[in-house]
Amino acid sequence: MTSDPTATTETIDTEAGSARITWHPARRPRLVLAVSHGAGGGIEARGLQALAGALPAHGVSVALVEQPWRVAGKKLAPAPKTLDSGWRGIWPALAAPGLPVISGGRSAGARVACRTAAELGAQAVLALGFPLHPPGRPEKSRAAELLGAGVPTLVVQGGNDPFGKPAEFPAAPEGAYDLVGVPYADHGFAVPKRAEISQEQALELITDGVLKWTRSLG
Repeated sequence: MTSDPTATTETIDTEAGSARITWHPARRPRLVLAVSHGAGGGIEARGLQALAGALPAHGVSVALVEQPWRVAGKKLAPAPKTLDSGWRGIWPALAAPGLPVISGGRSAGARVACRTAAELGAQAVLALGFPLHPPGRPEKSRAAELLGAGVPTLVVQGGNDPFGKPAEFPAAPEGAYDLVGVPYADHGFAVPKRAEISQEQALELITDGVLKWTRSLG
């Protein structure tokens, strides 16, 4: 995980249990980027750690959020409504610095961010590895969640993601969402050794794409 001597951790009580926020603060913050993990892992995910390591130097404080089920040491994520409840519960702490908050997450966390963005007053949504459909089941589309976020949205998607490759994402009205593709990357943004880009280059595509997008938000 990112070695950040300025990082701090706080525990937040929510209706779904105790959640945890690890803050990676910017020296002169203009935005807060809050991102949570997916259903199969935690904030150690390479994409989340890359953002926490890169963005604070550019005025974006990064808050890595662990949902209550992860804090409690459970193996399986709860139902979507419980995930949404946990996210709502930590929102006041994310908004406490008085800055615009980008609501984000990886995989299942991205779905939570999309479902709750409008009601929570998020500035925007960052969806890392949005699970457009279950692997091998493109007919089970979750595009409605993505398109219903109601705020500026950026999708960062691996070129070889079995939950939805960039080309599978639906056309949308202009401004509905932007998409950054990461060639060769899987759902966790891992790239094979035979790929034409390195793992480091793949993560740079993520951080550079997100940083450019945050600047466009004002």
